[in-house]
Amino acid sequence: MTTFVPTTAELARAAEFYLDLHRHPELSGAEERTAARFADRLADAGYRVIRGIGGHGVAAVLRNGAGPVVMLRAELDALPVAERTGLPYASTVTGRTADGRQVPVMHACGHDVHLACAAGAAAALAEARTGWRGTVLVVGQPAEETLSGARAMLADGLYRRFEPPSVVLAQHTAPLPAGMVAHGRGPVTAGSRTLRVVIHGRGGHAGAPQLAVDPVVAAAAVVLRLQSIVSQETSPAEQLVVTVGSLEAGGQGNVIPDRATLNVTVRGFTEQALERAAAAVRRIVRGEAVASGCPREPEFDEVSRSGVNTPDPALSQQVRTAHRQLFGAERVADWPPALATEDFPLFGDAGAELHGVPGIRTAYWMLGMVGPDQWAAAPGTGAAQKLAALPANHSPEFRPQVGMTLRTGISALFSAATACLARP
Repeated sequence: MTTFVPTTAELARAAEFYLDLHRHPELSGAEERTAARFADRLADAGYRVIRGIGGHGVAAVLRNGAGPVVMLRAELDALPVAERTGLPYASTVTGRTADGRQVPVMHACGHDVHLACAAGAAAALAEARTGWRGTVLVVGQPAEETLSGARAMLADGLYRRFEPPSVVLAQHTAPLPAGMVAHGRGPVTAGSRTLRVVIHGRGGHAGAPQLAVDPVVAAAAVVLRLQSIVSQETSPAEQLVVTVGSLEAGGQGNVIPDRATLNVTVRGFTEQALERAAAAVRRIVRGEAVASGCPREPEFDEVSRSGVNTPDPALSQQVRTAHRQLFGAERVADWPPALATEDFPLFGDAGAELHGVPGIRTAYWMLGMVGPDQWAAAPGTGAAQKLAALPANHSPEFRPQVGMTLRTGISALFSAATACLARP
């Protein structure tokens, strides 16, 4: 295994890139500036770059003799979150959502970290070409937060424009101490289904509710009843989550609207559980619509879906071993399955039906990002209490500790890649 630790100058360059990305976040599907900055970094490192794959997706290749094709993946998009970190480089950017709303935008999930680490590792691999053989493919994926970007890049011929990888690697920030990485033994993140549900009522005057059918009341009953999917229809030994992420209806207090729209997500660790939960959502919505006397059948639209993110066991052990050799056993932890979701599995064997390349193995690990001062200030006496109190991904207070997080993330990606590439 070839190891790499960024020099002070290389770390400063990565930090400059990270801070720029953090100040200028862009929503899913609108990552034009972010993609351009990432592509320019890779081109400067000597990679052949193609832009605009599946939207604003970026892919860059560096060939260095015969050997495996190893892909590093990072994400371009940010979230509609108003930053409350108080940092001098905090985002003040706004963006427009797909439905036309102007919203604050923040890198509240660490995708700016992922991009800076991927660019740093890519540059280091280009500099260390005497130590490995094969091909490195670096991908900046758009629209991960909407679970649509991986599919869009693959549908736009990512694996036809470049030689398909045999191995795909990715890491993701998590509220662990900076300097640590964590690997799962089985699923790392969950699969999901997201449904947009429209309940149809009959609009009217708030002073004459008997002449209307109020979809807000029906929607409220749906929200409460959906909780029974986990509590009454799911084994306590099975991890499943049902979330109503939004409920929108009407506009003012003296009008009963004619419809209510809900966005409902189910998350679990088996396809059977996901299909069962999604069917239960449809059944409950239909039942409450009938009970409320709704004049029309409710509408259902599957907005997104993602598979369970289960990395290849042998490859994961290979990468874990490389990380233990680099960082020491005390900085490499186990990661329990998390009910966050990812479209990353589509780049591997789970997406073979889409991209037509069977046998692609994936490895995916978590990257600590909590600085010592933030860890010490978090309430609680043990690790579990502190982790529960720290701002998690998607929080408006999410703030990675820049130096140690980037140093570890760049080294982790580099060592994982070289562990999979051929020796000269």
